[in-house]
Amino acid sequence: MGLRAAGDAGRLALRLGLLLSLLAQQPVSAKNDSGSALEQAVVEPIPESADLASRKLSKEVEFGMCTVTCGIGIREVLLTNGCPGSETKCIVRVEECRGPVDCGWGRPISESLATVKIPCIFIPPENRFTYLWKMLIPDQQSLILPNDSAILEVHRDTHPVAFQCDTKENNELVASVKYTVYTTAELETRRLRRPDTNVVLVFVLITGVIVCVGVIFALIFIILHWAAVKAFWASKVGKSSKEEQSSAQGSTINSSR
Repeated sequence: MGLRAAGDAGRLALRLGLLLSLLAQQPVSAKNDSGSALEQAVVEPIPESADLASRKLSKEVEFGMCTVTCGIGIREVLLTNGCPGSETKCIVRVEECRGPVDCGWGRPISESLATVKIPCIFIPPENRFTYLWKMLIPDQQSLILPNDSAILEVHRDTHPVAFQCDTKENNELVASVKYTVYTTAELETRRLRRPDTNVVLVFVLITGVIVCVGVIFALIFIILHWAAVKAFWASKVGKSSKEEQSSAQGSTINSSR
C-alpha cells in the first residue's frame, strides 16, 4: 500500500511539473510573436495612399474642351509633365464626354423643297446606340415611328411637323433633340426673307471695307508727305500761339488803363 501511494504521488508531481513548464513557455512565445510583428512592420515600407497618388496624377493631366455642349461628344486628355522634347503639353488619348441630355431644337443636315434629313446625336460607331424617333403632336401623346436609324428622311407635309430623336445606350438616355419640318410654302417664304438680311449684311460689309481703305490711304499719304504735314501742323501751332500771346498782351494793356 505504501509503494502504491508513493507511485501515485510521483506521477502527480510529474504532471504538475509538466503543466508549470507549459505555462512558463507561453509568455515567451507571445513575446517572440509580438517582436517578430514589430520587426516586420519596421522592415516593410508603408505603401503610399491611393488618394495621394491620384492627386499627383490629377496635377499632371488636363482635360480639353468637349466637342459638344449637350449629349455625347469627345475631348482630349493632355499630359503636362513628361512630354517629349520641349513641349509643355501633349495629347495622351481621346475620350468621350457628356453634357446635358436635352439638346433643344436642332437643324437638318440637308433639306430640299420635297424632303428633309434630320439626324440623331451620336458618335461613331453608329450601331453602338439605339435610336427612338417620335412625332410630336400638340396636346396629345407622341407617336413612336418604326424607323430606328440615326438619320431620318422626312417628306414635307401640308402643315409643319415636329420630330424628336432619343439616343440611348443600354436603355440609358444619352441625348434628345427636336426638329421642326416646315411645309414647302413656309420654306419658300423663309428663303425669300433671307435676301433682305443678306443685303443689309453686304451693305455693312462694303461700308466697313471703304472706311478701312480710306484710313489706310490717309496713313500712306501722311507717311509719304510727312515733312509737309509737319510744317503745316507747326504753322498752325505757331499761329495759335501768336494769337494767344496777342490776346494776353491786349488784356494786360486794358487792365493797366
